[in-house]
Amino acid sequence: MGWKSLDDMDLGGKRVLTRVDINVPMENGRVTDATRIERIVPTITDIRAQGGSPVLLAHFGRPKGKPNPDMSLQPLVPALEEAFGCPVTFVERPSRDFIDAQPNDAVILVENTRFSPMEEANDPQMAQFLATLGDIYCNDAFSAAHRAHASTTGVAHLLPNCAGRLMQAELEALEAALSTPKRPVGAVVGGAKVSTKLDLLQNLVKKIDVLIIGGGMANTFIAAQGADLGASLQEADLHDTARDIMAAADEAGCKVILPTDGRIAREFKAGAAHEVIALGQDTRLAGDQMVLDAGDAAAETIARCFDDLETLIWNGPLGAFEIEPFDTATMAAAKAAAELTKAGKLVTVAGGGDTVAALNQAGVADDFTYISTAGGAFLEWMEGKELPGVAALTQ
Repeated sequence: MGWKSLDDMDLGGKRVLTRVDINVPMENGRVTDATRIERIVPTITDIRAQGGSPVLLAHFGRPKGKPNPDMSLQPLVPALEEAFGCPVTFVERPSRDFIDAQPNDAVILVENTRFSPMEEANDPQMAQFLATLGDIYCNDAFSAAHRAHASTTGVAHLLPNCAGRLMQAELEALEAALSTPKRPVGAVVGGAKVSTKLDLLQNLVKKIDVLIIGGGMANTFIAAQGADLGASLQEADLHDTARDIMAAADEAGCKVILPTDGRIAREFKAGAAHEVIALGQDTRLAGDQMVLDAGDAAAETIARCFDDLETLIWNGPLGAFEIEPFDTATMAAAKAAAELTKAGKLVTVAGGGDTVAALNQAGVADDFTYISTAGGAFLEWMEGKELPGVAALTQ
């Protein structure tokens, strides 16, 4: 752990330039889901409690380097004030003189950093300007840490820096899951396509003990072994790649678990007529049949596998969880992992949009050890890639 936390900094009387992710959904000028705002509250509270004044840097939407009134951060002020329990001062064109004229514990919100093309270009001139606005840099936006922007990396090199509470929690959870995990460690990797998770699979098989593959991805692996899966979603051009991944896993001593049975239907719709059949290299489905979920035996195998693990990473569902009954395996596996976590027998770290939605649907999101809402940054960390926003804090 080469980065500092807020506990390592002297914040008294300091302006703390704080990069946050408050890119929240809005409708008619009102925030419809304040989760991302709520998650930065501990950082803002701690900075003020230590005598510092948070100066918030954030992006909103994709304004493509130009001011756009529809993507201004000003409408977020009421939601921020409600969450923080104090006034928030919005400033469109910040200066150090303006910031120093505010009270010592003021929370200041600077307009959308992406209104300037220099932000995404990580222009040194913008980084230097941002550095004039604060005395200390605090990054609390892990979800933007895979972007090398002026507000995520450029300015971090110019000021004493640290991780905020959300960034700290995210890094500690991920390091515990993949860098220094309690073993045996397993991963559930699901979703539609192998092509979107090639780097992830190739990195994981070298680092974990058990890899559980589900969703449309599993179809590609089963078809690569010789099965004819009819109209199932699968990537025929990646059969060689799937076999290579299985061989790499075998060489690394990583056990790969594929569904031994699946829920089959001829229509992709809620309540569609379906049956559960065995899956393997000899499977021959009709041209209009689709595998839409792992079967009951597969779900039981996965749950039993969880019993033998100390650490579990989860990214992606086991089937088309959005529609019943093709959510069955994902719900069963999620509940099994949650029970073990609650019993103190398993450390569970999950991330990715579909994964979070599935765990919420199963009603177990609060039972997992840690859930990352960081999306792309979570995936890139799992792929073993260096994240510029994290690297800037450790240099």
